[in-house]
Amino acid sequence: KVYADRIELFGCSDFCAKHICECGQMFRYFVDNGDYVVQSKNYVAKIVEKNGNATIFTNNTKYFVKYFDLDVDYSLIKQNLAKFPQLTDAVEKGYGIRIVNADKFETIIEFIISANNNIKRIQKIVERICEIGDTVKTDFGSYKAFPTIQQLVCQPDEWYLSLGAGYRASYIKETVQKLVDVDLEKINKMESNELFKWLTSLKGVGPKVASCIMLFGFGRREFFPVDTWIEQVYNNHFYEGYKNRNQIQIYFENLFKENSGIAQQYLFFAERIK
Repeated sequence: KVYADRIELFGCSDFCAKHICECGQMFRYFVDNGDYVVQSKNYVAKIVEKNGNATIFTNNTKYFVKYFDLDVDYSLIKQNLAKFPQLTDAVEKGYGIRIVNADKFETIIEFIISANNNIKRIQKIVERICEIGDTVKTDFGSYKAFPTIQQLVCQPDEWYLSLGAGYRASYIKETVQKLVDVDLEKINKMESNELFKWLTSLKGVGPKVASCIMLFGFGRREFFPVDTWIEQVYNNHFYEGYKNRNQIQIYFENLFKENSGIAQQYLFFAERIK
């Protein structure tokens, strides 16, 4: 049920805040007395879970219905993936994962930062970026919004260097400058192969980062990002001869088709929590 200030979910067999937040798809979240607080753009959601139900308190219910993919039946997706025995354990462990529909610009910047980086460090860098964002006041606290492209583009080189992003600082700045006059909603109308090619033209966006942006920012669920964890998954559970990362990605996308993205998240989450 959706109200003005909250979303109520009952019998959460397909929704778990820990699973959603900790499967590598987002970086702006923290735990407050056992409740997960999630930030996206200038919106905030506090997820309170109790007795198998969940209440999402937020300043924008419409945004978070879409963000958490609540209109999609994940039990049906699980049924479609049940024919793969290698997924049984992963789906049990990450039963409450849902793929987010994150802001496109924010996703591009965050995943440029994510390259060859760990989640804790990524979160710290993103926090520093958000220090120049607007203040967002909610019933459960004050937070910082992710800065707009206009707020970012006017920052000097020293500010980018102060983020602690290392060599990625110049990538972030160059990408911000390139995107300042780009309509990402128009870009989203591209065919997937064309969009993927456009993303990899951005500084700091390689195939893996582009695949993550396609999946979490542009809603292309047929993409299956491959990193070290997924290489291990392939070698341990799906091995069909040596394959490089590009070949592994193609293998999984051919295997899981339109459910590739959600299959990737189940497998990634299960591998990391072993």
